[in-house]
Amino acid sequence: MLNPNPPRMITVVIAIALILVGLSATVFPLDFVNAALDVVQDTIGTHLEVTTEVGWLSLFVGDALLIAGSLLPGI
Repeated sequence: MLNPNPPRMITVVIAIALILVGLSATVFPLDFVNAALDVVQDTIGTHLEVTTEVGWLSLFVGDALLIAGSLLPGI
């Protein structure tokens, strides 16, 4: 029997950010997500292009992170 735990807040924040990026890249573009991505990329100094493949991957990773955070303690 599994006893799921609530995931940590940082895990939830990262998962929600990944899901928003995935939604913005695949289903419908969200202007505030694209602006936030531009700010983050300018701050870090990277120029990653968010394509539909990256969007689908970020949707999958965001969901997997929430599942892992609830099943594994400390994540």
